[in-house]
Amino acid sequence: MELKYKIIIGLVLAYLAIVLFMYIFQRTFLYFPHEDNYLTEEKILGSPQIVYIPTEDDITLYSWYYSSDSNSKTIVFFHGNAGTLNSRIYKLNYFREIGLNYLAITWRGFSGNDGKPTEDGLYKDARSAIEWLVEKGVDKKDIILYGESLGTGIAIEISQNELFAGLILESPYTSIVEMGKISFPYLPIKLILKDRYDSVDKLKNIQIPTLVLHGKNDSLVPFYMGKEIFENLSTVKFNYFVNDDDHMMRFDSSLKNTLHNFINGLN
Repeated sequence: MELKYKIIIGLVLAYLAIVLFMYIFQRTFLYFPHEDNYLTEEKILGSPQIVYIPTEDDITLYSWYYSSDSNSKTIVFFHGNAGTLNSRIYKLNYFREIGLNYLAITWRGFSGNDGKPTEDGLYKDARSAIEWLVEKGVDKKDIILYGESLGTGIAIEISQNELFAGLILESPYTSIVEMGKISFPYLPIKLILKDRYDSVDKLKNIQIPTLVLHGKNDSLVPFYMGKEIFENLSTVKFNYFVNDDDHMMRFDSSLKNTLHNFINGLN
């Protein structure tokens, strides 16, 4: 019996050590600022300005800003994990093609920016981007937020109780708590997680037209999360759910038409 108890105690201590390790280093498993997995061969069109957006805690965010006087609305693009703006050139070129201005920011700790990514820090980054645009004379009612993957939780956070023109969510998750339960089912995720991004709980505060894009074969964020986001929205809402698409969705003519129709329908 004594050996049995020693084994049980050893296993409990080993488990607690794993939990403690994951608690301390959890953000290294959540954010991937040094990966760039989605590079394509497109070249950026329109020569956007390289701008550095200051945050309230004295970090500057490397960003691209394209503005044409003839354009009336501005997309603020919040990119996802694992990549730089160079990985999203095809999207930015499309925004320009359909007559939009855009501001594409990068996060603290990404793309050579100072700081380390945290939930609160990324919210600060996003709000700083909006403030920067407003100071340039862009009205919030002419701003469309576009969140991609990780960026959907940030777009949802800052769109609460705000009257932006619209909100676009590509491959959204319900919360990082639920994502963590999938990736680490043996850990007490709800207890130890620092950055939670509880998107689904915030949807009741969104009052602007919203478009949800999600591939049903998403191998990273399960499709049911995007569906749950859509179903829990109480505002004017649209969806583009594709049977055979993965996490980084194909930017084909069908998706482009959906974006174009949604944007054209905004006041």
